[in-house]
Amino acid sequence: MENHFLIDSDELSEAGLERKHRIENDPSFRTDHMAYLPEMDVIESDVCKNVMEHFESYDYSKYTAKDVRRALDSERCSIEDFKALLSPAAEPFLEQMAEKAQRETSKHFGNTVYLFTPIYIANYCENYCVYCGFNCYNRIKRMKLSYEQIEHEMKVIADSGMEEILILTGESPVNSDIEYIGEACKIARKYFRMVGVEIYPVNVKDYKYLHECGVDYVTVFQETYDTVKYEQFHLMGNKRVWPYRFDAQERALMGGMRGVAFSALLGLSDFRKDALASALHVYFLQRKYPYAEMSLSCPRLRPIINNETINPLDVGERQLCQILCAYRIFLPFCGITVSSRETAEFRNGIVKIAATKVSAGVSTGIGDHEQKYSGKEKSEQSGDEQFEISDGRSLDRMYEDIECEGLQPVYNDYVYL
Repeated sequence: MENHFLIDSDELSEAGLERKHRIENDPSFRTDHMAYLPEMDVIESDVCKNVMEHFESYDYSKYTAKDVRRALDSERCSIEDFKALLSPAAEPFLEQMAEKAQRETSKHFGNTVYLFTPIYIANYCENYCVYCGFNCYNRIKRMKLSYEQIEHEMKVIADSGMEEILILTGESPVNSDIEYIGEACKIARKYFRMVGVEIYPVNVKDYKYLHECGVDYVTVFQETYDTVKYEQFHLMGNKRVWPYRFDAQERALMGGMRGVAFSALLGLSDFRKDALASALHVYFLQRKYPYAEMSLSCPRLRPIINNETINPLDVGERQLCQILCAYRIFLPFCGITVSSRETAEFRNGIVKIAATKVSAGVSTGIGDHEQKYSGKEKSEQSGDEQFEISDGRSLDRMYEDIECEGLQPVYNDYVYL
């Protein structure tokens, strides 16, 4: 990774320097990234071993057109078939892959596309991830919403018709502790029929607590499954501990969550190997927890405040489409989400082929939904965004565009008894 990803500590504000001092005195600072910290749950699981054996041995250059044709002709896609579909040899077969993916999507999900929106309630972070706008060294406006502000934001979003919310924070157990997140989830349950969280990984008892507060599912981005690159990009903070992050979804299921979501951030490392590991993470957990709902995302790097040069390495839209089609063929029952990091044109196309869920009315800033949804001038009581989005369509516009593609937008299909 280029050095321009790094933030010069000489440019830090006084508050940034204070955070820097506190974090560098934290026991997780530059510790062994494969070693658990004392307060972290260690669970007995063979999922990581199974995934990483395939990740480390995957040589996609060995696959040929014959392997790809065999994979496309197979009634059930094996792991070996999936590896062929992710390989460069499959690129000339993208149209055939899309046709098969479309058939699988229609068979298992019909004509529907699910809609949701994220809400960031705090952007304080104690990690130094060199590619993220929230990282503790980046000079941005930090904010944490009060419960009253959370309720106001939730009501603004709910009034638009949205029924599913994804609650996000920066990774700061100090500023966004589990009780704070839990109270936000209780507020969300008053307004939405489906509540998810994308927060720092926590222990089983904490996931159990969040489930009791109304959370249905948990999303965790592994970022990259390449442990060497992971160490280079995550220089300090609890996020530096790679295996604790890997096991987060399984701990969430052990805590009673109905569903979990997975992703690598494509462009941090070898995207084909990261795509393989993401899908196999789902594959092996699905066999262990067959009742759980599982979904995949496929985000690419996006520019951040103070660094507009961050972009995915070698991952164009054609490669992204190949990955999503391979996901659908390999995991036909799995939900696939495509975020607002991608263009409207790409998302309009991919929902007709492989994706089953898209975000709408998106803001990655803190406390600015009223401005975004009503057109009011942005309040000074708001915090900076995590990254720049590409597709900024409103919920109404997204709904109309999905209908124009001949699909049925769905807000929610869950009934609580």
